[in-house]
Amino acid sequence: AMSSALKVAVVTGSNKGIGFAIVEHLCKQLGSSWAVYVTSRDEARGADALSQLKQRGVEPRFHQLDIDSQESVDRLAAYLKGTYGGLDILVNNAGIAYKGDSTAPFAEQAEVTIATNFWSTLRICDALFPLLRPHARVVHLCSSVSDMALNKASPELQKKLTQPMSLDEVKQLMSDFVARAKAGTVQEAGWPQTAYGVSKVGVRLMTYAQARDVKGDDIVINCCCPGYVDTDMTSHKGPKTIYEGADTPVYLATLPPGVKQPIGEHLYERKVVPWAVKPGFTIA
Repeated sequence: AMSSALKVAVVTGSNKGIGFAIVEHLCKQLGSSWAVYVTSRDEARGADALSQLKQRGVEPRFHQLDIDSQESVDRLAAYLKGTYGGLDILVNNAGIAYKGDSTAPFAEQAEVTIATNFWSTLRICDALFPLLRPHARVVHLCSSVSDMALNKASPELQKKLTQPMSLDEVKQLMSDFVARAKAGTVQEAGWPQTAYGVSKVGVRLMTYAQARDVKGDDIVINCCCPGYVDTDMTSHKGPKTIYEGADTPVYLATLPPGVKQPIGEHLYERKVVPWAVKPGFTIA
């Protein structure tokens, strides 16, 4: 039987870190009329996350998801469609970053990082956007490193990046960056040497394009920077807790029906950050 009376939230990469905290917050805020899903690549880690969350007083559900696998993404989409008939909140939190001391060649770092953070996020959107119901909320986890990358780009590239771009143009931009990383011509094209930063430029421009293009009744798409958070990704160097990092994503995931702003924006600590070159910009 279809559990269509329930509303549905999915948080990708949520067996630990910021994603885990987002799930906990959503469960507490949304209550029992919602099915909130932890997803992770690994079933055992997912089960472990569920038991940790249960100890913390919430009972989300679990579905396996590897955003890098089309088959896994399609399975989740089919499951959500068959079980609930739709989706109400999508938080794209899954992502990767190489450590600063990684010895992997830059070409490899560029290809792998863009593949997961940009192309796999897009894969999820392509599969799940058709399921979005009226008043659905979509949040992509981005990063202030996108601002840093923009500020380090050449003036010519900055001009290009700050014009409105179609999703096809953003895809071309990401493909071009990876091709240039392989050819060793990233800097000639005006790009900074940061695979993670450029992947998040892609997510940010994707957000802007999707928000312009989205069809449907009151479907709101935003992205945000969670800040520098104490997670495995930062080697636990970030000063913020995962719960502090989850605050803005949860705020965006639970924007009220008919909200006028923010729509199609990037936020940091619940404030809109314009996509513009900022002289002297540094990440605090």
